[in-house]
Parts: sequence; structure tokens; C-alpha cells
Amino acid sequence: EIVRRRLFEPLDGEALKARDLTARQFGALYRRSKGAFPSECHDPAYEKRIRAAYPIHPEVFDRLYSDWSSLAKFQRTRGVLRLMASVVHSLWESGDGSSLILPSMIPVDHPRVQSELTRYLTDNWTPIIGADVDGPNSSPHKLDAEFSNLGKHSATRRVARTVYMGSAPVTGAANRGIDDRNVNLGCVMPGEPASVFGDALRRLASRATYLYQDRTRYWYGTQPTVAKLAEQRAAELASSEPHRASDELERRLRKEFGGGASKAEHLRVHLLPRSPDDVPDDRDARLVVLPADAAYSREKGNEAIAFAQRLLENRGRGPRVYRNALVFLAADKVRMQDMDQALREYLAWESILEDKETLNLDPHQARQADVRLKSANEGVEARMPEVYKWLLVPEQQDAASPVEWRSTEMRNRENVATRVFKRISDEDYVISRLGATILRSRMDDVPLWRGNHVPLRQLIDDFATYPYLPRLAGPQVVADAVGKGVGVLLWREEGFAYAESWDDDAQRYRGLNVESAKLTADDRVLVVKPDAAQAQVDAERPERPPGSVPPGEGEDPRDDGSSTGSADTEGTTDPVPSRPQPRRFHGSVKLDPERVGRDAGRVAEELIAHLAGLVGSEVTVTLEIDASFGAERRDGTGGVPDHIVRAVTENCRTLGFDDHGFETE
Repeated sequence: EIVRRRLFEPLDGEALKARDLTARQFGALYRRSKGAFPSECHDPAYEKRIRAAYPIHPEVFDRLYSDWSSLAKFQRTRGVLRLMASVVHSLWESGDGSSLILPSMIPVDHPRVQSELTRYLTDNWTPIIGADVDGPNSSPHKLDAEFSNLGKHSATRRVARTVYMGSAPVTGAANRGIDDRNVNLGCVMPGEPASVFGDALRRLASRATYLYQDRTRYWYGTQPTVAKLAEQRAAELASSEPHRASDELERRLRKEFGGGASKAEHLRVHLLPRSPDDVPDDRDARLVVLPADAAYSREKGNEAIAFAQRLLENRGRGPRVYRNALVFLAADKVRMQDMDQALREYLAWESILEDKETLNLDPHQARQADVRLKSANEGVEARMPEVYKWLLVPEQQDAASPVEWRSTEMRNRENVATRVFKRISDEDYVISRLGATILRSRMDDVPLWRGNHVPLRQLIDDFATYPYLPRLAGPQVVADAVGKGVGVLLWREEGFAYAESWDDDAQRYRGLNVESAKLTADDRVLVVKPDAAQAQVDAERPERPPGSVPPGEGEDPRDDGSSTGSADTEGTTDPVPSRPQPRRFHGSVKLDPERVGRDAGRVAEELIAHLAGLVGSEVTVTLEIDASFGAERRDGTGGVPDHIVRAVTENCRTLGFDDHGFETE
């Protein structure tokens, strides 16, 4: 009341209406957004306080009488009058038209106001105000200029003024600082979003040199914060130890992929090679993770493609032989710049915690450094999928075409290793299982035969060498495909035979096999064309004398099986009984209900095909389904819904099921 009477004329009728309207608007704001303001503001009594203190907000008096009056030199009445006189005069000179004078409206950078605010404090507060509170070169002013949503409301400057007014006189108190809800109370006016000021407060806390934070409380101190120390150390890392960020990135990638050259998801991984010598030249498929300075961009001749081309073409001083065994993962060039900064910030906070005793950090500063370290670590982890998101795959249409590069951007948020392995598998960039018919087709089309046969090892080398062939996970994939192709149903058109070797003198294959086989990549065998194998089988089949009885036919019906095998007449003996051959097969297997197609396909390919390929065979395959529904659903009901019963029953009729039906018990 004293301040109002000394500084303002009495209110007339129109001014009283304006006062009451202003109080109602502020009261409605506080009641509407209860979580953003202190609890006492929700009470109707606070609206009365606004009318009584008008045109100064009650929060200004609360700060002056509770915080500033605690200073020894500050006089409760005279000090408040001197300060507010300077504030009101400064606002009147600038033509400020705000409906109330809030803490955020106090022009801390005005010479007269600043003099009143610092005369009771130590001398070192003046440069702090110019750096982090108010003024054309201060951090708040720069943030408002940098972010338009903040500058529209001068949000950062208003936040900084409010925090200064609530914290400068009580820096030595046990419960330091001002709560974020009191910051909102000192800043927000009706019609303004509180979230903008919260954003400004967070940005200021991360950039300011002297602004401290402890959970939801903020205050200005006279010593630089650990945040500023971390900023300085991060800058020093960029200039003096740039390799530290690269080393940290490599450590995290090794953790992602489980080691530098580990094998995961049928694919070997090599991290951050510096030259072609670092990537082995062998027949196993490899994912090469390119270093940060070989990042990818959409521009032609980018560093990633250029470096990957070198790795693809060279190994040591000579050319790379197995060029169809490599795929590459590259970082995004733009995102890598943000990642480098995030890594240096993480390393800076880590070093501060390691040196906390040397730096003589108090418990709050140590706690703050720990929180910021965890936050920096989470920031780096969140950026990893955004950075390493380009899969580079060399492709070739045919032997005469040049190698071209397919770049695939991965956008989902899974961790790097899981995402890249999944994409490589889904897109068949690396194949872990190869069908016999596909292998035969490739061998005929290219062709890969060397005459009527080709050594298995040569065939494996071909697939690892030529980029116009499918890229296989390893040599065993070829061996498995050849083994599956021996003895298949359409053997002449889609399969193979194999032999131990070729006898050039006798012009025949040694150890020729046309039955099903299990081969390994180390087997020294020849993959033989079926026509050549069949010709040798026909040529070497023994001829039966005229009138002879084929084996298994014409046995003496009188033979009761009691013969001992002794000679009946001179020069003749009883035949040795042969082992009876199987006449029937039966089997059952449980299939994964989520992968029925895959499992059934394997049964058809690896089992039924052999049985159906026998002359005179009759194969019957029956699919039996048994499903029970005991668990209750979320709505509390159990069993099968009516619409599912109708759909399944109708589909059973359409598909020709011999027997089907649902049961209640």
C-alpha cells in the first residue's frame, strides 16, 4: 500500500474496472493451469492480492520482502521504494504497456535498476548480469534471437530476470533457488503458453555459465557452473584430442555388434577399417562399418562410396578376389556432425566426474555432473540409429556391366545391429539358404559349368567373386544347395550329381553319386551335370543274358525257406537270401503355427520330394489341426467368437476338408 501510494496516483472508476478485469484474467489463468503455478495461486484470495497490489504483481513483493529483505543492507520499506521507483520510471520511459509489473518485467540491465539491485550484493554480480541475465550481449538475448518461438515473447530474458530476482540475494541459503512453478508465476501473462517459458528455461540452463539447476529449482551463482566447465572441455577435445570421439564411437559400435570381427546373424562384421588391408579377403560374407570420415551423402562422389569402392577393389597391394562377399554400413554425413558434438559432450562430463575431487565439486555439482553424464549418454545412444542408417550394396547386372551402388536408408528406431541384419536378410542382400533349383538356374544361365562338371570349391569361389551372382553368407550355403539338388524329383532338369573325381584315362567319373547327399564346403568333389551322370549310369549298367529273370522275380514257389544253402548238384549252390526292402513309410511332425509355410516347405523339399520321386510310389500327405482355446480374452469372455467360427467353417468347406468342426468341451 505504501509503495502504491508513493508511486501511483489513486485509481478512478475506469482504472478500477481495468484493475478488476486484470485480476480476474490472471486468476482464471492460474486456476486453468494448476500444474504450472504454485498451489496458493489457485485460491480466490490470490486474486484479491492482485487487486490490492495492482499494478505490481504480488510475486514482486514476495521476492522483495522475503528474499531481498534478508540482506543486511537492504531496508524493507526504503529499499523496496528505491528499487520500484527506478523500475517504474524505466518502464514508463520505454513505453511498456504490460497489464502488471511482474518479476520478468523488471529491466535488470537498466543502469539505475541494476545499480539498485547490485548495491546490496558483492561486486562480481555486475558481469554475471551482462553475461547470463540481461543485456544485448547476454545469453538470454542471444537465445531469443536464435529461436523465433522464444523471441516472440522475449521468453528467455523474462525467465532469466525472474530467476535472478528470486535467487541472487539467497545464493548462500540451504534451499537455494526458485522453483520452476514460481518462474512461471513471475513470467506468464494471460494468453501466453507456459510451455514456451519452460522451454526457454531448459535452453538457458544448458547454455548459461552461472545458472545452476537442481531438479526443478534454478538459481544464479557467482562461480561458473560445471556445465560451462563441460563446454570448455568439449571444445578442448575437438582441438587437442579429436581421436577421443572416434575411439568412443568405435567402443559403442563394438558393443552394438558384439565385437570388432564377431559373427552375428550369419554375417561377419568389421568396424571402422582405415585401409583395404584391414578387411580380410575370403569367401565369408562381411558387413564393413565405415569410419566417420567416410560418411554418406546423396551427392555424387561422396566419401562413403569412394572408400567402399577402394575396399571392394583392393586388398593390400593386389586386387581383391572375393568382391561379392562385402556389404557396407555408412554414417550420415549431416547427422555425424551432431554425433561428434554429442560424443565430446559425453566425454567432457565423464572427465569432470573422474576429476571431481581435483575440481573440489560440492555435492550438488557432483550430482549435477552425474545427471548430465547420464543425459549425454542417452543422447548419444538415441543418435546412433540416426547416424548409421545407410546400407551400401555393390551390384552388377552381368559380367560386362560396371559395378553400381545401391544405397538404402534405414529409418526405424531399432538399435543399429538389429536393424541392419534384418534389412540385409529381408532384402536378400546376403542369402543364408539357397534353393537347388536357383543354383542350377544360375549355373546354366551364366554359365558356371566347366564342361560337364565343375569342382565344388570352384563353384563356391565363383559366388564369392562375381557381384552379378547372389551374395551368399558363406561356402556352406553352396554345399547345402548342391546336396539338396542330388536326387530331387526333377533331377535331370533341376538337380545335380556329384563325383569324387574324373578319370581322364577311363573317361568316367569316380565315385559318381546320384542319390541324396550331405556335403560340406571342404569336400573335394565335382558337381556333375545330370545328363553326363545319367549317360555314365546307363553305360555301366550290367546287361542281363537273354532269358534271364530280373532280380526279385521267378523265385521257386516250392521253396519253403528251409534250404541251408548247401550244393544240390555239382557246381551249383543255393542263392544267398537278399535283405527285404522297405515297402511303406509314415511320419508326423509338429509345425510352428506362426511359420507353417516355411516348415511345410522344408518338409516338402527335404522329405516328400524323395519319396514321390520313386517309381511306383503313392504318397499321401494329410494336414491335421488341433486348436484349444482355454484362456480368457481381455473382455472377460473365453472360447471362439461366432464370426471366427463362421469364417473357419466356410473356409474348411471351400478348401475341401474331409472332417472339421468345433467342440464346446
